[in-house]
Order: sequence, then C-alpha cells, then structure tokens
Amino acid sequence: MSFPHRLIRKGPHNPADMRALHAAVAAALLMAGCSSESPTFSVAGAKVDALYHCPDGSVDAKYDVHATIQARNPTSNRVTVDSATADMVLAAVTGRWLEHVGDRYEAGTVAVSPSAVGANSTATLDVTIPSTCTSGRSGATQSSSGSYTVTIHLATSAGAYSVTAGNRHEILAA
Repeated sequence: MSFPHRLIRKGPHNPADMRALHAAVAAALLMAGCSSESPTFSVAGAKVDALYHCPDGSVDAKYDVHATIQARNPTSNRVTVDSATADMVLAAVTGRWLEHVGDRYEAGTVAVSPSAVGANSTATLDVTIPSTCTSGRSGATQSSSGSYTVTIHLATSAGAYSVTAGNRHEILAA
C-alpha cells in the first residue's frame, strides 16, 4: 500500500541552520525591545573654569567657579532643576598647599540657569559654584597650585543626576 501524500518538511533541517534562525529571531526581538524604550532626560559634557589666580595675601577670599552642563530632554515633558549642589576633590598639588590630595570641599547649594529644560529640546545649564582661596604674599613664598575634580549633582523633576566635569579647576596661589 502506498500513501498518496508525502510528508514535506519546510525550514532548516540541520542544527547549524536552526541556530542561525534562533539568533536572527533573538536579534529582531532585542532590536524591537530597544526601540520601544521611552527616551529619558540626560546631562553630560560638563566643563568648569580651568584656572583661577588667587590674589596675593588672600585669606578665604570668595570667588565663583563657573561650569556648563549640556542637558538633553527628548521627552514630551518639561524638566525642572529643583536644586543643585557641587563638590570639589583635590586631585593634584604643586608646591605647598593647605589641603591634601583627596580632600573634599562641598560647596553646598549652587545656582543653575536656566532652571528648566523644555520638552523635546536641549539646553546649556550655567552653574555658579561658590568657592574660596588663600594665598601668601607674592615673593614671600614659592607659588603653589591645587587642581580639583568638580562634580555637580542635580535634583530634577526627572530624577537625580551627577556629572563630573571633563576638565579640572586649578587654583594658582603665590
């Protein structure tokens, strides 16, 4: 007796072809998963004033460190900057310096302008960080400097963010 129909298999027949098919399906699912994620607010590209000359004979003289941060808001909602703080960590010294490498200066609350980033837009945030410096009298001592890594912390309506400046802030003293 013969059967009028033969069983016909469609698709890959060997294990290597099956693995390739599974890999292609997995890649397609991964790409679909990545493309469906909602965009998020982000900050990057922070920069600070590179150098500040502390006036001769200064003792805890106040000055401001200026920074910029690139903010990107691809969301459909405005993001507000509710508060910001900054800290500076001494990374390197030359000559005699009052602090030691690794010491941290917490500047506390810092000013940020603008205070919001519109929906579907980018903005450069200008940050003003209060600081102080102390310097001997010119000629009385050898010059010295301290180089600081600066990190800015933002509390926003989209969450908390921290960004470290790509350059250091150096204080040059007499």
